[in-house]
Amino acid sequence: MTCGCSDSTSPGSVGRYDSTIPRGATWTRTFTWKVGDPALPVDLTGMAGRMTLSAPNYADVSLTTDNGGLTFGGAAGTITALIAATATDEMAVTTYAYDLEIVAGAVVTRLLQGYQTVTPNITV
Repeated sequence: MTCGCSDSTSPGSVGRYDSTIPRGATWTRTFTWKVGDPALPVDLTGMAGRMTLSAPNYADVSLTTDNGGLTFGGAAGTITALIAATATDEMAVTTYAYDLEIVAGAVVTRLLQGYQTVTPNITV
């Protein structure tokens, strides 16, 4: 998925991405952050990231570049989010709100936000 948001032509714009997370299965998504015209990848070298999935009355799920939940592809501008099958198995079958932020020094950019709906695991 290409996310062309928070660039100089639309400051403060945040991309929207909603999907499902199958409970008990590995969940991974790769996004590419591009800006400009023509759209070129943003170099994420040296940056950090954080993503939190939150639902009322349930434990938050935190993905960061520090805990391995987010991996950046440097000059390619890719961001890969990963939740292991053991972790999705512990998630409630409900809808989680989330946001994905990129941190470069003191500058924080909210790149994406939306909802992830966890679907039940029937086969065990």
